[in-house]
Amino acid sequence: MIEFIMRRPNLLGFIAAAILFLGASRATPFITEEEAKLPPPKGAIAADRRGIMRGPKVEFVSPGDSVSSPLRLVLKFESYGGAKIDPESVKVLFLRTPNVDLTSRIKPFIRPDGISMQDAELPPGEYTVRVDIKDSDGRPGTTIFTLKVGPK
Repeated sequence: MIEFIMRRPNLLGFIAAAILFLGASRATPFITEEEAKLPPPKGAIAADRRGIMRGPKVEFVSPGDSVSSPLRLVLKFESYGGAKIDPESVKVLFLRTPNVDLTSRIKPFIRPDGISMQDAELPPGEYTVRVDIKDSDGRPGTTIFTLKVGPK
């Protein structure tokens, strides 16, 4: 088979181009244009973080201030008291009216220690996102952060 391909330089070039095209990293849709146009949430956004919490912590790591898309989205999970983060419990919501569940889009990038999405695609705008997690003892943790995406 290799000898057959080697005797046809055009075919070899086509195969090389196809491999490069298929192997090239493409941005992963995180928030679509249609979702970005939804109205913002009505009223205040509730974040229940009163008192001493033993539940897991979700820390927004990157990106920084205003960035362009695609961007690197990184969150770090931290658990306490010997409990482990339950990756199946992770839920990611784009806070809009109605809220948009982004969990299925980010599922391949969830690890027990956090989320690392190298090429999240978003249209320009400001997006408030909430991430909820639970540890192996069933204790919840949550964070809310805002992504500011500038034009490309």
